[in-house]
Amino acid sequence: MSKVLVIDDDEVIRDVLQSFLLKKGFEPIIAVSGEAGLDSLRSDRYDLIITDLVMPGVSGMDVLREAMDKSSAPVIVMTAFGTVQTAVEAMRIGAFDYVTKPFNLDELGVVIEKALSVAKLRKENVMLRMQLKKKYDFKGLIGDSPAMQAVFGLIEKIANTDSTVLISGESGTGKELVAKTIHFNNTDRAQGPFVPINCAAIPKDLLESELFGHEKGAFTGAVNTRIGRFELAQGGTLFLDEVGELDPSLQAKLLRAIQEREFERVGGVKTIKIDVRILAATNKDLEKAVHDGAFREDLYYRLNVIPLHLPPLRRRTEDIALLVDNFIHEFSKRRKRELFAFSRDAMACLLHYRWPGNVRELENLIERLSILVPSPVVNVSDLPEKLHQLPLPAIEDIPTVAEPSSPSPPAVHLEAPVAGKYGITIPDAGINLNDVVDTMERNLILRALERTGGIRSKAATLLGLNRTTLLEKMKKMAIEAPKR
Repeated sequence: MSKVLVIDDDEVIRDVLQSFLLKKGFEPIIAVSGEAGLDSLRSDRYDLIITDLVMPGVSGMDVLREAMDKSSAPVIVMTAFGTVQTAVEAMRIGAFDYVTKPFNLDELGVVIEKALSVAKLRKENVMLRMQLKKKYDFKGLIGDSPAMQAVFGLIEKIANTDSTVLISGESGTGKELVAKTIHFNNTDRAQGPFVPINCAAIPKDLLESELFGHEKGAFTGAVNTRIGRFELAQGGTLFLDEVGELDPSLQAKLLRAIQEREFERVGGVKTIKIDVRILAATNKDLEKAVHDGAFREDLYYRLNVIPLHLPPLRRRTEDIALLVDNFIHEFSKRRKRELFAFSRDAMACLLHYRWPGNVRELENLIERLSILVPSPVVNVSDLPEKLHQLPLPAIEDIPTVAEPSSPSPPAVHLEAPVAGKYGITIPDAGINLNDVVDTMERNLILRALERTGGIRSKAATLLGLNRTTLLEKMKKMAIEAPKR
């Protein structure tokens, strides 16, 4: 039931409004003066305020100003015919609407319903903004790995700027989530729209119209003027996903729009100014595309003001358990089922899988398991066949590497904890050789750093590498040396 505060020094008006509001199903609270109205306003919350403008002592304008400052409730002001100009001033200050005395109750009812409807929408929008802010807060990005901590640090530095950001990474690494996080953590633009467009999903002959809009009659089928994504993003952020797929003819037009902050619709002659932040994403190597002549160099440098690279999931396996836990909670809540867990062997399979689809593939797997596996524990047999791989030895299972007695590379011999002529038994389902090699290499580097207390030159010697090669491998794998 909506609570309505009525403020008027006229007893007849108060009685009429009280009776009318009760019949409409509202809860009216009556104040006999401006002072009493302010006391009620300060002590309680209301869905709507109806106040007379002209009252002795505290006027309706005084009530309106305090309501604008202390309450989110819309205000309807009542005024006599001769003081309509005062009502117009009240509208300028922030009143929702005004009615003149004597008023028609049916018309007043329409104004009240409209005010409450608008107030409800405003509350929903505020809640949505809060939910989005929470969802795309830095806590929405999950990862304790050094690689993801570096990403978080960069987002924190760039979010509250207007700089163009080029987000690179394989499909499924969360590029759009990062873009939304940047947008919703920008003080000036978070209240504006976030408008995404996938440059690879729209045919090239339609993409120009999608980006810039078109005028009526610009081409066959253009029966109406259409607003493009640039205009829709006014005051907010335009996210150009898979920007590397742009046709060369569109690249020049995009460059001008970004550089000059203006464009014309297809078939139009009017130049439209824009205030839009550009975030772009790609899973392609744009530097190589520039070298191959497939992407404009000047556009690349316009987009690559701040590069942000998202590592693939296989390069941050430390985050898999965190992500799994997050998705389990999310889908268990959504499916209204009990939380579930992974057996040790099943988790080992997740940790040693290569995840070509990255975080998106892991999320899809957990959603599927939340539906298809009713038991509280997920076992290896519940996993897709491609995940049935032999768990590789953990760091502590790798034998100590012998100290070198000569400048020649040390011989490294690995014995897996499973019997076999060559140290590792290949199961019938097979293994992913690249995955095995990557994991072995990572584990050896970590063990060597552990053995040498983080001294990279000594670790390089243990592994038969020069220091530069080891540093390049550590950077590629997002490995940090343990602190001494």
